[in-house]
Amino acid sequence: MISRCFVRLIMQHYPDLRITRVLTRRGIDAIDDFPLREALTNSIDDLVEHSDLIVECSGDVFFGTQVIERAFEAGLPVVTVNAELQVTTGSWLAGKGLLTEAEGDQPGSLAALHEDAVQMGFKPLVYGNMKGFLNHNPSREDMAYWSKRQGISIDQTTSFTDGTKVQIEQVVVGNGFGASISRPGLEGLASTDLNRSASVLGLIAENLGQPIVDYVIPSGYPAGGVFLVCRHDEAQAPAIEYFKLGPGPYYVLSRPFHLCSLEVGKTVRRVLAGGGVLLNNSTKPTLGVAAMAKHEMKPGEIIMRGIGGFDVRGEAIRLADEPEHVPIGLLRNTVLKRALEPGQMITFDDIELQPSRVLDIILQQRQEAGRADALAVNNYARATL
Repeated sequence: MISRCFVRLIMQHYPDLRITRVLTRRGIDAIDDFPLREALTNSIDDLVEHSDLIVECSGDVFFGTQVIERAFEAGLPVVTVNAELQVTTGSWLAGKGLLTEAEGDQPGSLAALHEDAVQMGFKPLVYGNMKGFLNHNPSREDMAYWSKRQGISIDQTTSFTDGTKVQIEQVVVGNGFGASISRPGLEGLASTDLNRSASVLGLIAENLGQPIVDYVIPSGYPAGGVFLVCRHDEAQAPAIEYFKLGPGPYYVLSRPFHLCSLEVGKTVRRVLAGGGVLLNNSTKPTLGVAAMAKHEMKPGEIIMRGIGGFDVRGEAIRLADEPEHVPIGLLRNTVLKRALEPGQMITFDDIELQPSRVLDIILQQRQEAGRADALAVNNYARATL
């Protein structure tokens, strides 16, 4: 859906841009309803050779990583609509080339709202997402029904429903803007009044001493947008109240929509004009998304997929607190070595992972993080001597 809508947008509304190639893993002869069928290719090299910029919107961590590494080898910038990739291999990739998440999905929409807020003098305390529905362990039957009704894959439907996607999105935002979390899995406040919920989250952030990422589950108002909870200079309070944002001290800036593919073109133009990165997972992330078991599992059972599967769901964690957690985006056809209980966090000792480029990147990041920790300890010991 994202690629089709994006292609139609560029063709109809961006006369200065042209779609030259569209990479697909499906057989081209079997695709007869794509809006720019003549641009379809199965070759990454063909895609790269005919591009000035690549938009990666597969939603696939493994394939997306392969494409982006090839693009960076050719010196091309990459815009993603793939928070799943950002939170898994995005920090590694961000150190290799220009990688940015696009405006349109919630992380990019929050990043755009952040830019506006800071230019107006606001100091963000909370980067907030809105979630319409949450069920940590939905049934296959329900997900099949909603997948068909909404016209999106069952994997996407499941990751949206069980909360994995919102955890991923908020972790990317947190890493991108140096925000943290108040607790594993976030607060996820049930909300009938955004201003009241925002004040609660603002207090939590100030008690923590740094900005946080979180989300609300609205009731009585639409759940399609994003919001910031901010402070501003006390001297500006009378003017801000006159401008209808209330008496403070917490001010809510909201964006009541995120239009995904219809907004990606803005980020493409931004990058081509030299505007740089809107948002990525940063090269030094502090947050991750751990895999949590949804049900009891026995040794020898296979987790077919992490994000959007029926065996695990994702939960935001601080990397320093959970160094042995397995990033949920890494799980694919993964064999269990140990039994799991519902709600248990999966560690590297619990599983047997399939070889992949993504695994290589994760292991190298863990090794480098270990060396950095050892260096910090050595520096501290030297200073105390």
